[in-house]
Amino acid sequence: MRTGRGTLSVAAGLVLVALATVGYVLPPAFDPPPLKADPAFQSIPAQPVAELKPVVATASVRREQISVAGEGQRLEGTLRVPLTPGRHPAMVFVSGSGNGSRTEFTPQAEFLAMAGVVTIAFDKRTIGYNFRDRDFGLLADDALRMVEYLRTLPEVDPSRIGLWGVSEGGWVVPVAAAKSSAVKFLVMVSSPNVSPLRQVAWALNEQLLRLHAPIGVRDLLTRAMGGVGFDFLRYDAMPALSQVRQPVLAFYGTTDPSIPFVESTQALITAMKKAGNDDYTIRFMASGDHAMRVHGGDFTQGYLETLANWIIGLPGTAEPSVHMAGATPVQRFEASDVPAAPWYAGGTMLGLTICLAAVGYVAGPVAAMVVRLRGRAGVTAEANARLWPPLRRRLSRIAWTSLGLLVSVVAFITLLVLFSVNQAGAWPAVLAGWLVVRVLAVWMLVQEVTAVAALVSALREGMRPSRWQHVAIAGVLGGTGLLMVAAAYYGLFSFPW
Repeated sequence: MRTGRGTLSVAAGLVLVALATVGYVLPPAFDPPPLKADPAFQSIPAQPVAELKPVVATASVRREQISVAGEGQRLEGTLRVPLTPGRHPAMVFVSGSGNGSRTEFTPQAEFLAMAGVVTIAFDKRTIGYNFRDRDFGLLADDALRMVEYLRTLPEVDPSRIGLWGVSEGGWVVPVAAAKSSAVKFLVMVSSPNVSPLRQVAWALNEQLLRLHAPIGVRDLLTRAMGGVGFDFLRYDAMPALSQVRQPVLAFYGTTDPSIPFVESTQALITAMKKAGNDDYTIRFMASGDHAMRVHGGDFTQGYLETLANWIIGLPGTAEPSVHMAGATPVQRFEASDVPAAPWYAGGTMLGLTICLAAVGYVAGPVAAMVVRLRGRAGVTAEANARLWPPLRRRLSRIAWTSLGLLVSVVAFITLLVLFSVNQAGAWPAVLAGWLVVRVLAVWMLVQEVTAVAALVSALREGMRPSRWQHVAIAGVLGGTGLLMVAAAYYGLFSFPW
């Protein structure tokens, strides 16, 4: 007795509705509202002309490789000293997230050194810093060791030694400034000033909007983020930032897709007021991206000049004529926090689900092989010999489809990461990748339903599964069922595209 296609279609549709409902009903939900317009950001004055005056960057420079003792490892860096008479201001570059090679700062370090500023760019530590664990206090101590090194140099003016931090470095340099009075100024480039989780969630939403990605893509990624248990993601930047009393120069690019620059600025202003610090300068650079470049190319116009003039002019430039100036920033959505995933959707449970499914998929082929070997020995019954091979092929196809779905999800997330900064022309690839993920999820569901129907039909026709056949059936169908529930939670069966 075979199950008709109409019955199978209805059954698959009902299962699809049930799984889609799971995706809608279960928390957490993430839907950032539009950011309300702040009048203070609607009429920002132009940048003062004095800050943009040409910088003479022609001094000869001495370059030296340095090695400074750090906690658990030595810190390797490059020192650049202008060969002009007298003592000079000095600055340490603090990198953003990732490997943090000193070479990424070479163009800025060279420009500043030739303009009369001593600079150090150093490689980020590899011990005590990784994808999961990040101690901003430890990174701040590394920066302070470089500051202490600068204080020993006769070419450096100790009253004008500062730190420059970009992106993640914006969480690091305020910690260092709050710890040590040896830090005399801060330069903060694309500093988030909100929690890492809020920053990443905002960047994700903004970048997906620019990629014209379906809303389901955002739901998939934000639910995955909610299940991540990295403590540093909920780091609160305000306590350290509110203790900064040194002069601050902050740069934000108006096309930066990685940080909520309006809310980041609001957080900085709030912290400065709490600290009683009126020596802060905020400049919005037209067409600037996360690294103050235009589409990853040249630096945005006026950035290097403003940076050099401000540092060289200290302490006179510490108190600005206007706190905020430059291009008008437009932030479309709030930087909403991603709710923590419930216990049944956390990273541990997801890992356990995948492991159980993997065990089922491994047990299935092994059991099928044992059945085939025993069947050749004449052990299996006639009905089993006739009905088992088609069922075994269905189970095999389900396993391969499920594996393809897992691989496609990983590949799709990797694709989004690769297109996270330069989105031009990327949206067809994103839509195609999402289509592949959704089709594989639905195809896995259809295969599961038809395999269950085939099993029921086989049992009605007299099949009596052996112990090993039970293992194969339970392993594949059970593992796929677990993956289907997980896929439902992450929105792979939701009806909106």
